[in-house]
Amino acid sequence: MPTMAEVARRAGVSVSTVSHVINRTRFVSPEKARLINDAIAAMGYQTNELARSLKVASTNSVGLAISAISNPYFTDIICAVEAECARLGLMVFLSDTQEDPDRELSVVRAFHQRRVDGVILAPSGAPQRAVDYLAEKKLPCVLIDRFADARFDQIGVENQSSMRALIDHVVSFGHKRIGYVAGQPGLATTRERIEAFHSAVAGHGLALLPQHISPENIDTASATAATHAILAQPSPPTALITGNNMTTIGAVRAIRERGLSIPGDISLAGFDDFEWADCFEPRLTLVAQPCTEIGRQAASLLCARIASAGLEPQAVRLQAALQVRESCARPASKRSTTVRLAPVRLA
Repeated sequence: MPTMAEVARRAGVSVSTVSHVINRTRFVSPEKARLINDAIAAMGYQTNELARSLKVASTNSVGLAISAISNPYFTDIICAVEAECARLGLMVFLSDTQEDPDRELSVVRAFHQRRVDGVILAPSGAPQRAVDYLAEKKLPCVLIDRFADARFDQIGVENQSSMRALIDHVVSFGHKRIGYVAGQPGLATTRERIEAFHSAVAGHGLALLPQHISPENIDTASATAATHAILAQPSPPTALITGNNMTTIGAVRAIRERGLSIPGDISLAGFDDFEWADCFEPRLTLVAQPCTEIGRQAASLLCARIASAGLEPQAVRLQAALQVRESCARPASKRSTTVRLAPVRLA
């Protein structure tokens, strides 16, 4: 690979003049700049980003640690983070922590060793070692989706109002027995949504029945099993709320396996709108989280933190939107029925 000195010799200028053109650190006459750029193009010269980063203490890169890359919710956030970072001139290194605290810590350490300028992290259910490491190393960081540590900038959705909108919608159809299938254990979003569910249901003066609530489910299979258990109760709920897109899929599977229909036998609504929601029959009523805005603002917050480490940490809550579709209806016991009379015979 050609060196900067070789480019300088070919262009007939000093090495420092080549450096000023490449790094745009000082005005160079158009004629000399043209000679240097022609030499760079002819020789295929490329800047040594590692050497540059060591000199300026910046790599123009960030690490993005996500707990489940395959989850469509996080896929949308990843795309938004990458788009905003590209606009800001930053390279993104992506890694899946797989909801494993040991791997999470390993990923954060690897990012630090590769001298990233900052980290965007979706914390696991037990993130303390990873966030303590970030704090100890004073590595700029933004936590997304899950509010896990007030020492860092955090951004996610407003769970309280979102759950209240879901419950208000379901109750408007006359449902009094409402079940809940929650997401992964230990996550801040899981805790917040369970608390919001209890608060919203109690706010309508309805009973909270423990047998109608599954407080933690690690994947779609456990959500399916939990839904089966809830619907097997002597007086099962007439409506079911799900805590995320994976539990929604698990709940739908269980309902179908029991030979029940939505919303004929049970109404269903939940968190995390996703692309396939329109493909279900009926189409599902779901809370749509502002994934693009979460990703964009996370990247913007991180850049601000990198530029000025002394800023006070921010906790940003974005509003979600309830996408009302056809998966909720009045309970079967409250629907009006038509009485068919036998025909009257005239003499």
